[in-house]
Amino acid sequence: MSDTPNPAVEEQLARLRRGVEQIVPEDELRRKLARSLATGKGLRVKYGIDPTGIDVHLGHTVPLRKLRQFQDMGHTAVIILGTYTAMVGDPSGRDQTRAGLTVDQIDANAKTYLEQVGRIIDLSPDKAEVHRNGDWFAKYDFTAVMRLLGSITVQRMMERDDFTKRLKAGTPISLHECLYPLMQGQDSVEIRADVELGGSEQLFNLMQGRNLQSAAGQEPQICITLPILRGLDGVRRMGKSLGNYVGVGMPAQEQFDRTMSIPDDLMCEWFTLLTDRPADEIAALVDPSRTHPMEAKKRLGMDVVQFYHGEAAGPVARKAWEERFSERKDPVDIPAVSLPRANLVDGGLPAGKLIVALKLASSGNEARRLIQQGGVTIGPDRRKVEDPNGVVPIETGLIVRVGSRKIVRVVLA
Repeated sequence: MSDTPNPAVEEQLARLRRGVEQIVPEDELRRKLARSLATGKGLRVKYGIDPTGIDVHLGHTVPLRKLRQFQDMGHTAVIILGTYTAMVGDPSGRDQTRAGLTVDQIDANAKTYLEQVGRIIDLSPDKAEVHRNGDWFAKYDFTAVMRLLGSITVQRMMERDDFTKRLKAGTPISLHECLYPLMQGQDSVEIRADVELGGSEQLFNLMQGRNLQSAAGQEPQICITLPILRGLDGVRRMGKSLGNYVGVGMPAQEQFDRTMSIPDDLMCEWFTLLTDRPADEIAALVDPSRTHPMEAKKRLGMDVVQFYHGEAAGPVARKAWEERFSERKDPVDIPAVSLPRANLVDGGLPAGKLIVALKLASSGNEARRLIQQGGVTIGPDRRKVEDPNGVVPIETGLIVRVGSRKIVRVVLA
């Protein structure tokens, strides 16, 4: 093959490098792309996701968006639903054993995953394949498991950063966790992957795919790792268990509102990994001397909403947010919460008890803290509640707010 750079290949590589941490090895990817262009046969690009919950969040979409880029270039997306790896639990990036899931839990979660993944990539049969790795692992007998375990040494397995840290800390490592990277690698053999995508902590697992493919006489896959998206707190990785996430399936307004809560220094990362804006536009948006941070964040919120809910949804969500937060208007649709009249004393309730009764706080202590911090307002004039023991007169239609997000309308029953 000629050493002269192929402009079409270099153009694809330039697009694929955006937001990527590592391409291992990049020269092999260049050769695969060149061969694909010459033969008209797209690459098989793999991404595996374990159905460990019912929500796909924006952190999952970072590799999925890269997968969509490959699709747009004419390559085939191969989605692996980890119905068997989810029972083992991926140890990558974790400092303790992750509990595996039952078959029923996995099946229930998997039902919603594809619908949400389909909002990011094209699941048409000519553009994508979907496999459950239980389709092959369910057929494994003990001999096959032993053969898989024999493909790696204990010393090599202990080179994993997370295992090394846990050994030094004296944190237990279960033997079944050592199966996970081998199972992920075997997935690549089963579907003959040309490329595999994963988070930055996944490189060890992705490299096992290369090793197992070579042993099986296949051309080894290219490993592409992407950054771990930080969540709403701007510190920890986005995760459902941490509550710092934006879900793909969330309503447009909730997606916008949550995006508006992120710290300013997170915007460059989110613009780069979650949008298709060119680098020069992003640079202008995150430069406070060129764009006010509030305006930049509103545009980011609109970008997120419009990707999942269409062009018209972005301006609507922005306007509703501005009316609530900038113009201090309540939303049009305020959730109604029923409150039994029998619970009232002389037509009212102490503020702390009211907040708990409306499920705006989980306990009296939390309600007291919220009130003392000045976070509770009532009525059309947004009167601030200052005394947790002060009695609030209650009528149907009373608006009660906690902070900027929780708002309910009381209905006496």
